[in-house]
Amino acid sequence: MARTKMIAQKSSSTSSIVVAAKAGKAPGKVPGKAPGKAFREQLAGKAPRKQTTVPGADGARLNRVKRSHRLKSGQVALREIKQYQKSTDLLLLKLPFQRLIKELCEETLKVEVRFQAQAILALQEATEAYLVGLFEDTNLCAVHAKRVTIMPRDLELARRLRGEF
Repeated sequence: MARTKMIAQKSSSTSSIVVAAKAGKAPGKVPGKAPGKAFREQLAGKAPRKQTTVPGADGARLNRVKRSHRLKSGQVALREIKQYQKSTDLLLLKLPFQRLIKELCEETLKVEVRFQAQAILALQEATEAYLVGLFEDTNLCAVHAKRVTIMPRDLELARRLRGEF
């Protein structure tokens, strides 16, 4: 079966994508027209924004366009940071972590090992505490380099400074 290229579109109907995919053509391509014209025609049929009716001073109803609420950049990230700092629950999911521990033990010991639930919980607590501390040190390395984004070299530097190789 031939591969088809999917293009993101802002229209609410996906019928043009499905029809174009079945026909083996890329969506938005119409034979005999300019390359960008078909896409502009699809955008022209976009649904208008929601309008609200507001009573005017003379009693007549006025239609106003409702604007979507947009937060400042970085505000959602700050909210998530505060939320995670307040919480004490574990961030790693329990079952995938349990499977990882069992897989690592089977690889190294070549024997199936059974764990108590509290043992896996203790390992997970220790792992998360280690990772949080490591990422704090990594962030300090990035800040020292006058950057905001952490990079693998920051992680390597933090591990070298801790004495872990």
